[in-house]
Amino acid sequence: MVEVEFLMAEGCADLIPSRANPGDAGFDLRSREEVTLEAGERKLIKTGLFLGLPAFYEAQVRPRSGLAYKHGITVVNAPGTVDEGYRGEVGVILLNTDQKNAFKINRGERIAQMIIQRLPEVCLKQVEVLTETVRGAGGFGSSGVH
Repeated sequence: MVEVEFLMAEGCADLIPSRANPGDAGFDLRSREEVTLEAGERKLIKTGLFLGLPAFYEAQVRPRSGLAYKHGITVVNAPGTVDEGYRGEVGVILLNTDQKNAFKINRGERIAQMIIQRLPEVCLKQVEVLTETVRGAGGFGSSGVH
């Protein structure tokens, strides 16, 4: 098991990320503030969470499927990445895709989920020619719809 250090902003002890059920992949992130997202609007929502990720780990911030399906609320840059060296407050960029209705977010409401993953150690290697594949350089959508 990997331990990830975290701090909560003052007054945010009730917002500690948690899993809704044993075995869930994601930790629920909660809003630190009360915010209204107008139709079509996006905002950065603070969570009160500060992470200390170990080397070669990242935290991915992803939408909550219930908010996306029921209200059209999504994470704009999904998945958002929190790098191991970042020590600022974790924020979630939410977008209200509903073009008619505003959406109110209450303090403490679950707004996103955070997945913590180990990253492989990777280095880029420049070559003169890439290895051939069946798909090749066909581009977007070139594998077709079956």
